Amino acid sequence: MAPAARALADDLAPGMAAESAAAAGLLERYDSGDQYDMKPMTPSQLEDQLRRPDLQASVGKGTIAVLYPNVSEPFRSAFIGMIQGIEERTRLRVRSYAVDARFDALELNAQLKRSGARVVIALGRQGLNAAAALDRDIVVLVGGALLLSDAEIVNLNGISLTPDPALLFTRLRALLPEIKRVIVVYDPKKTEWLLRIAREAARDQGLELVSYEARDLAQAAQVYMAQFAGADSRRDAVWLPHDSTTVEEGTLLPLILKQAWDSGVPIFSSNVLHVKKGALFAMSPNNVELGRSLASSAEGAIAGELKKGVQPLRELHTAINLRTASHMGLTIGQQQQRTFDLIYPEP
Repeated sequence: MAPAARALADDLAPGMAAESAAAAGLLERYDSGDQYDMKPMTPSQLEDQLRRPDLQASVGKGTIAVLYPNVSEPFRSAFIGMIQGIEERTRLRVRSYAVDARFDALELNAQLKRSGARVVIALGRQGLNAAAALDRDIVVLVGGALLLSDAEIVNLNGISLTPDPALLFTRLRALLPEIKRVIVVYDPKKTEWLLRIAREAARDQGLELVSYEARDLAQAAQVYMAQFAGADSRRDAVWLPHDSTTVEEGTLLPLILKQAWDSGVPIFSSNVLHVKKGALFAMSPNNVELGRSLASSAEGAIAGELKKGVQPLRELHTAINLRTASHMGLTIGQQQQRTFDLIYPEP
């Protein structure tokens, strides 16, 4: 896979089937350029439309602009799902712009001003890059992007695509209440902001979070080997965050999965794709719900109530690997299975 494609794949866990189906109509509208249904109406019908409470509430408040990467499927459906959620939640008019790697910043700024954009929601890396070139008087919210380092998030506001550690730890305690310690290996240049949140979440749930820094693949491999060798499968678990250094997919992830399988130490992940490969459970974005949360944040920003900083994602789907659970001696009954959105191996 090309580096750009791999980076995008890391940014987006696959959307749920229901979301993809719901997004199909939107996708057709955006591909045709018909973002808003334009139907002839009589003057009386127009007057009725103008009296609608939702339209009256939006008068004078401007529009919400959404910048999203101009990419092909399956990634496009994930962004369309987010846009669907934005449109469903807000009463304001939403205008969406697909941006390429090469875009005309002056023209984009002009379009946003003509449309009366008050807030820009930048989806994905490409959307974030495009938003960086906008005039400073436009409020920008980031969404649908991963691996936001401390250096990147200093002046950003919005929602990351990485799952909230508190929700991961809550699911861990529900599945394995005897677990007392969570081990995580991370690159401080990429994931320190998330670890600060994770440490507080672990304390709140009575877990000990033991973190080890690794600045390259070789160092990460050494740390994992040492930790699996000394871990207690009855009380320890390993968390795999979104970190391209310490959870490298090509050689490091297979090593981690083998060590976990041989030792019986459970691993859980922030990347749902790892469940298919053998992690016990993971969480992935609920794209439509993420869009709804971004819309609420955008309306708050317009009202002068902008929530500062980048927050981890709380709108999530959860996946479990029953084969891994069985290997660990963990029985997941039918009732408990219904609390998961994805089950592997697939029936």
